Amino acid sequence: MQDFWFKVSLPVIYGAIVAVVLWALFSAVVALLFMLALLLAVMAYRARQLYKLERWLLDARPETIPEADGIWDDVFSQLYKMVKQHNQTKQDLAAELQHIEQATAALPEGVAILNELNRIEWCNPLAQQHFDLDAEHDIMQDITYLVRQPEFVEYLHESPVEESRLNEPLVMRPARHDDMVLSIKLIPYGGDKRLLISRDITQLERIESMRRDFVANVSHELRTPLTVVSGFIENLQDMPDLNQDSAHRALQLMAEQARRMDNLVTDLLTLSRLENEQSPLREETVDIVALLTEVCQDGESLSGGQHTLRLEAASDANLLGNSDELRSAFVNLLSNAIRYTPGGGAILLRWFERGGQPVFSVQDSGIGIAAQHIPRLTERFYRVDRSRSRETGGTGLGLAIVKHIAMRHQAKLEVFSEEGKGSTFSLVFPIRRQVRPA
Repeated sequence: MQDFWFKVSLPVIYGAIVAVVLWALFSAVVALLFMLALLLAVMAYRARQLYKLERWLLDARPETIPEADGIWDDVFSQLYKMVKQHNQTKQDLAAELQHIEQATAALPEGVAILNELNRIEWCNPLAQQHFDLDAEHDIMQDITYLVRQPEFVEYLHESPVEESRLNEPLVMRPARHDDMVLSIKLIPYGGDKRLLISRDITQLERIESMRRDFVANVSHELRTPLTVVSGFIENLQDMPDLNQDSAHRALQLMAEQARRMDNLVTDLLTLSRLENEQSPLREETVDIVALLTEVCQDGESLSGGQHTLRLEAASDANLLGNSDELRSAFVNLLSNAIRYTPGGGAILLRWFERGGQPVFSVQDSGIGIAAQHIPRLTERFYRVDRSRSRETGGTGLGLAIVKHIAMRHQAKLEVFSEEGKGSTFSLVFPIRRQVRPA
């Protein structure tokens, strides 16, 4: 502080010394006139520096700070350091804010900040997508004006007595995205603010629905043969005079239903193993022509001579894969063709190359499949004709098994069909799995 006052007073002190000398040499009038001129000059200089400072403050940038000397040089130097530090702090805060925005944008949940009036103060991109918000125009808008679904408005306006219900998330379908299912939760923070967190659980809901359908279908599939077997057992117990023909017929039907249950359990275990990510694919070079010959023989046995089966091998390429899994996939496709092709129909098995990719296909002259069924064929227990599939011993899991085997071999299952004109099921394998014979 003393140094500051000394620098400020220094021009006046020097001027006073000179004025005393002038007084001694000339007169007091000359000395006073000199002091007056000096003070006016000091005032003009400082007024000019203040003007520079005012102009600079209109656009305060470190590189344009005015130059000066004396006490004003110290003032401008301090201002220069302050502005530079302020700019650095602002850059650091901007970088931190950008980092936070990037982090919130990467969150798997939508996040919106609501004030005490339920007005949107901020939201991340996923929240904009979930609630169809516009970050530029919807900030500080009441969210209930933008999301008008009654269950959402009611959830947002829970009274303090009912606030314990806020611990339970609200599950809803947005009005503008009815194919999406959201789980919404409110978290109070900062006194009167709340975080609105939304998560897209569409896939989880779909999986849960598939699980419920799977349990219901398994129960239904097992109930029918169990009912048949139980009924025949009760009849056998209640018929002491049962003749040999009746007993033989009852035992034959019981054996068929037992085989059906055994096939169902076998397919379920196969599907479970294929879906297990901890079960690695054991690969080998598979002789496809030899494998297809065996598959064709199995098909002829299943057909019982009712169909014309033909094998056409247009490629000598072998395949890198698992022999047992490929056999299972090929047999499932062939058995499906046999089940859905009336007696006297023709079935063609082909092994060929398309664009360098090895392809296995089964073409039949059967009843065909309507277009609306094709996307769902690989779902578990999905049947186009339920009664026909059960009559021919199908479990409803064959194409689901084929799909998983194809995925494990990076192959693609293609289905082309027209109602009443037959179907063609093809497994298209990647080129890298093709193995040329030596």
